[in-house]
Order: sequence, then structure tokens, then C-alpha cells
Amino acid sequence: QVQLLESGGGLVQVGGSLRLSCATSGRTFDSYAMGWFRQATGKEREVVGRIAWSRDNTYYVDSVKGRFSISRDNAKNTVYLQMNSLKPEDTAVYYCASTRFIGATQTDDYNYWGQGTQVTVSS
Repeated sequence: QVQLLESGGGLVQVGGSLRLSCATSGRTFDSYAMGWFRQATGKEREVVGRIAWSRDNTYYVDSVKGRFSISRDNAKNTVYLQMNSLKPEDTAVYYCASTRFIGATQTDDYNYWGQGTQVTVSS
């Protein structure tokens, strides 16, 4: 089992920034990479980006490239999502998730999920 706990969500104005954290515990050696997903009301959950624990390659969905960045602190088993230049369409519940697969971008490829944290961008 891998336990994930997100934090850092909240209400922010358009153009503002937030940093989400995802603290992991448990069988973290089972995890190859961590992904960030989001789900807006009435929409399907979508991938935001992904970072591997032991490699520096990252992946971002086109809609957040240049605005969001994912980083990790292996010593703390924690992954971060820095969100800048936030837009109203970024409003969603954000989830972190763990995968054993290389290059995973689909929700079905992730086997452990956090409880989610709400991000609301007001105009």
C-alpha cells in the first residue's frame, strides 16, 4: 500500500499562484512515477503532468505547459505541483497518484490516489 496526502489547495485570483504538495508513505518503492490529475465539476478526470522518482523527465498536458511545473523531494517522499498564471479553467479538484508504469498518463495506469484538494480560481 502507498498512502498519498495532498495539501495546498485553496482560492486564488486569476493570474495567481499555488503550490500543491503530495506526501507519500508506505510501500513507496513500488512507485515508478507520480502523476497530478484534476477533475472539474461535470468533467472527466484528466492528467496534468507526471514525474518519475529516479529520472528527471517530466510530462505536462498542453494546457498547462509553461505555467505549471512538477518537482520532487526524494528525501521527503514528496511531490509538488507549482501552478502559476492560474486561469478560471484550472478550477478543479487536484489529485496526486502513483504508478508503477513508465510513461503513464491514463487514470487506469495509476493504482494509488490521494483524496484530492480543491483549487478554485476566481475572476
